Amino acid sequence: MKRFEGYMRGINLGGWLSQCAEYSEGHYSSFIAENDIKTISEWGLDHIRLPVDYNVIEDEDGRVLPNGYKHIDDCIEWCEKYGLNVIIDLHKTKGFAFDNTAENNIMFDSHELQKRFISLWTNIAARYGKNGNVVFEPLNEVSKIDSRKWNALISKLLSAIRPFAPDKKIIFGGTQWNSVHTLKLLEIPDDKNIVYNFHFYEPFLFTHQHASWLSAVSDISMRYPGTMEIYRKTSENIGCFGSGLKNTDEMGAEFMDKLISEAVDAAVNADVPLYCGEYGVIDQAVISDTAVWFEDIHSIFEKHGIGRAVWTYKELDFGINDEHYASCLDRIVNSL
Repeated sequence: MKRFEGYMRGINLGGWLSQCAEYSEGHYSSFIAENDIKTISEWGLDHIRLPVDYNVIEDEDGRVLPNGYKHIDDCIEWCEKYGLNVIIDLHKTKGFAFDNTAENNIMFDSHELQKRFISLWTNIAARYGKNGNVVFEPLNEVSKIDSRKWNALISKLLSAIRPFAPDKKIIFGGTQWNSVHTLKLLEIPDDKNIVYNFHFYEPFLFTHQHASWLSAVSDISMRYPGTMEIYRKTSENIGCFGSGLKNTDEMGAEFMDKLISEAVDAAVNADVPLYCGEYGVIDQAVISDTAVWFEDIHSIFEKHGIGRAVWTYKELDFGINDEHYASCLDRIVNSL
């Protein structure tokens, strides 16, 4: 399988220009600074994934917000200084966000909102198309839609971007929130600079235990690796989050490998590199278990030559630079 050179070991900067606690200049100017980029470089990583919400760089009428772009410019400049590459990931656009709420999931049925989405990316491509250390991820975690709608929009988007960035790598995931199971539904691209993307938080009962925003798992405690019997029973009791639990009788690296192999097969079939744009463990899990989980998933990434970016650098319940992870931070970073 092809490798995504320069983007093999990275980290997300979630919460800075996306999923912000406060969309304000004060937040943007303080959440991430040059020294954070220096730290990431010192960890030995080669890139950052930069999630950006549309309302940081354009107003509700689609007019450009120069101050928002200035923070992207700063990030790129800092990354150039410290030898890091950048993925600009549009995490939210007008009419669509990964949370799948009704008001945030109408773009795929709106010609006007799709035009606005393409216009936004035309602006981004015109601004950064010649930056050698920048690649594009047009939309984060397309959710429950017909894959044919996503394929049609991808085709239109590529036509708009390519005049400004003819050779730049562009990253696309499948539907169902970048599931490993839906990459095979992407149309095989007639474009040599496409990268396939998936997100991986399995076993979900472990990585999202006690997640306050998910009532089904808000009271669940899980160990890793634990036993498959416990995972299956817990999943059956709550009626969800059982992906792949019947694939093997052992929880651990083999379980992960069987799931990820479906994404590998899709990438090989399309003759494109494969990238995991998000993976991680909530700060409610036992930290020693979290370290083992990271070592297991990284062994699978290395086995298949998969580039990746851990979720996330700080805060948002998954920040590996936060106090919860301190006792195992070196162990986790060394496995990244």
